[in-house]
Amino acid sequence: MTMTHEPVARVTTLWLAGRIGERSARGIALTLADLIRDGEVRPGSRLPSVRELAAGLSVSATTVAEAWSALRAEALVGTQGRRGTIVLAPPPDTGPRRGFPAWSDIDLEQGLPDPVLLPPLAEAMAAAQGGSGRGSITPRLRAAVRPTWPFEPEAWTVVAGGRQGAVLGCQAVARPGDVVAIEEPTSPVLLDTLRNARVRVVPVPCDDEGPRPEALAAALGRQPVAFVYQPFAAVPCGHSGSAGRVARLAEVLASYPDTAVLEIDALGPLAARPPASVGVHLPGRALLIRSYCTAYGPELRSCVVAGAARLVERVRYLHGLEAAWTSRVLQDAQAFLIADPQTESVVRRARDRYAWRRSVLVDALRAEGFAVRARDGLLLWVPVPDETRTLVTLAGRGVSAGPGSGCFATPPRKHHVRIATGQLPDEGDRIADLAALVADAAGASGAARR
Repeated sequence: MTMTHEPVARVTTLWLAGRIGERSARGIALTLADLIRDGEVRPGSRLPSVRELAAGLSVSATTVAEAWSALRAEALVGTQGRRGTIVLAPPPDTGPRRGFPAWSDIDLEQGLPDPVLLPPLAEAMAAAQGGSGRGSITPRLRAAVRPTWPFEPEAWTVVAGGRQGAVLGCQAVARPGDVVAIEEPTSPVLLDTLRNARVRVVPVPCDDEGPRPEALAAALGRQPVAFVYQPFAAVPCGHSGSAGRVARLAEVLASYPDTAVLEIDALGPLAARPPASVGVHLPGRALLIRSYCTAYGPELRSCVVAGAARLVERVRYLHGLEAAWTSRVLQDAQAFLIADPQTESVVRRARDRYAWRRSVLVDALRAEGFAVRARDGLLLWVPVPDETRTLVTLAGRGVSAGPGSGCFATPPRKHHVRIATGQLPDEGDRIADLAALVADAAGASGAARR
């Protein structure tokens, strides 16, 4: 009797390339894993070869091979001789460690604030005046933020939120083709902003206090037009520079008078340490952008920009080109919240709660063998043996963490993932369960997680 076989479907390079957005090993692996788990790519389907897909995506064969390796580790694909790489049926998750059902509804990637911990806005909106006075920042908001500003600025302005502030700040200090020095690792938002502006990036490696002075001196030898860094609770590591470290950075920068300094503060009053700024030493060259959205909520779209007059004026000009304006009513509502003692208590309690959640996850991850540090901010920087494999495995269990590679201008020597802590549940056993999931996904001994 002749045996007949049902033909094996083949996933074409053109179709698969059209579904893949992020063309990294992580992006390829996560996209295909989702397609397999959702049933769009059926078991038995034959995938393009590594070289075919690499050519279709305009990436290296190594990138695709890394993605295929992560998928094989999750038993989602397998190699069957001449048939090439074949899609397998997704294995059931029957392991003893499983996340509770709500992980997919919690931000574990972006570092967003917990809505429950934000102050109420009704009284602030009722108290807002929103007068028609001149200037881009209302007198009430300027008076409210001035006592907390780490240096006396030459000029002030306001933009709509921290992301817009980062974009306009980067555009203010650099133009396409310019060289910019930036701390490494750093916020993916900052890196993407500079890349989209077609700026050449020179990394400045960090230690536990932020950018290293000797590394900054080496980067300044490339004659960058600006140095961009986060002085408070830096993403992703959470470090804050001491007054002594910042003074040393300013001393190095003093020898390069044409280099502007752009400081990004995304945490505002939620930062645990008092602010230290290069602007104290070089006020005519520094621009500090501080977002209040994390502490008070995104509805107010509040981000204050202050520092060197020429840089503030450039931000105002670029803001105007977008035909954008920042509501004076919302500015005065923000001013009310900053000055209100009851709201200050709410923000202080939120800072303590965020610190508790971060600390509990740090302890749980350490118990699983991870070398992590409890610094500041709403993210943890977690070393893993293989970033792509860890993220693909976590995604299969409803956990969406962030890739560490996105925090580097150059390929990193060690692998990390970012885990947002701001919206973690207030149950220690659930946080411990998350740490166990991360350990299972990392799939290596504690020594390999350091």
